[in-house]
Amino acid sequence: MMKTHRFQPQIYYYTFGPNEPALTIHSGDIVVTTTRDARGLNEKLEPLPETQKQHSDVTSFRTANPLVGPIYVEEARPDDTLAVTVQKIKLNRDSAWSGQSPMGVLNDGEPGMTLPPDESPPAKRYEWQLDLENNLGILELEKSKLKQAKIPLHPFIGSIGIAPRYGRVEPSVTPGEYGGNMDCVETKEGTTIYFPVWVVGAYLAFGDVHAAQGDGELCGTALETTAEVTVQVNVVKGRQLEWPHLEDEDCIMTTGSGRPLIDCVRLAYVQLIKWLVDEYGFEQWEAYQLVSQVGTMRIGNIVDPNYTVVAKLLKKYLTD
Repeated sequence: MMKTHRFQPQIYYYTFGPNEPALTIHSGDIVVTTTRDARGLNEKLEPLPETQKQHSDVTSFRTANPLVGPIYVEEARPDDTLAVTVQKIKLNRDSAWSGQSPMGVLNDGEPGMTLPPDESPPAKRYEWQLDLENNLGILELEKSKLKQAKIPLHPFIGSIGIAPRYGRVEPSVTPGEYGGNMDCVETKEGTTIYFPVWVVGAYLAFGDVHAAQGDGELCGTALETTAEVTVQVNVVKGRQLEWPHLEDEDCIMTTGSGRPLIDCVRLAYVQLIKWLVDEYGFEQWEAYQLVSQVGTMRIGNIVDPNYTVVAKLLKKYLTD
């Protein structure tokens, strides 16, 4: 019988892996919890206490993107798929921050590839106001003619994943075949994310909610903020994946993370074509032809240790 779990994390983790479970649930259960922003601030802008940070006796962690979880799913076994449906992302703060950092894409490169030429952007943090009633982000532009910018909000979970394969433990700032810090705007309300399970219990964790972000997360940070997040978790027995798949009302989507960027494109599209062959009855080369003409792709990030690309196909091309 489905159960709804409401919990407040006591420890926030900086790694994806089989860490001590914060919560144990069954397939079909719903989890409601709150996140911290990428710097560890809560909805009241209070910093994360040292006692609530992941610690180790043998190493240190980069304290970015604190994760809620991990959530142990009783029925999850290797070679299953964990289906995580994002039911609600309720922003609970009227502010967000962003800024330039060493992660930014335009920080270095050949002449003509930096702003300004041959210089790195100054270290600066931008404070955005969030008009939650009208779903707008507002930035004061003190030095620009426009003076103020307003953009629509589209909240999503920047970092969400499960324990990696082969016993690995990965930092919360890195994406991979386990999901992780993909920073793709598709991990929003109404999307189901399908993760390949390699570890008994799966160990789902997530955090790093963004109020908005452009493709690529160019400057290294999005509109970093906090939210109350509601997800439903289901185990799909016997379905084997290699990389996370996503699905919403309109599209099926696949992901690829790595470097260089072209490898992410290849990984994502191979998985998309394989999905069409395995579950939609397509012949491989005909699937390749179809996605070549109507497939689209989004760059989730080009700033993390691994880049992420999302390949997409509208569901209208899957029916007569």
